[in-house]
Amino acid sequence: MKKAIIAIAGAGLLASACASDPYGGNNYGTNETVRQGAIGAAAGAVVGGLLGNGSGNTAQGAAIGAAIGGTAGAIRGSSQDRANQQRYRDSGGRYYYCYDNRQTECYWDNGQRRY
Repeated sequence: MKKAIIAIAGAGLLASACASDPYGGNNYGTNETVRQGAIGAAAGAVVGGLLGNGSGNTAQGAAIGAAIGGTAGAIRGSSQDRANQQRYRDSGGRYYYCYDNRQTECYWDNGQRRY
């Protein structure tokens, strides 16, 4: 049982670390990719651990479940992040986008922070 708990915690941490915000430090919390990826990893680890318990390999089932759940959650969160973006055009005709209509967190199309 101890190995299963370690596997669940490790898989959830690894899954959420892979989808971190490259700019970090925003005051608006984590983005949906990170949040839903971590939730998916945790849920997948629990389900995988329960299903793997029948075969006697709880840790392996938890790790596989966490990987699948984390991936599915991150994909869903990424599409939600894209839906939350608002696109604008500056006076020079260049496009930039902002999250949730906040003009405080804006990026150019190449991903660099606008201001």
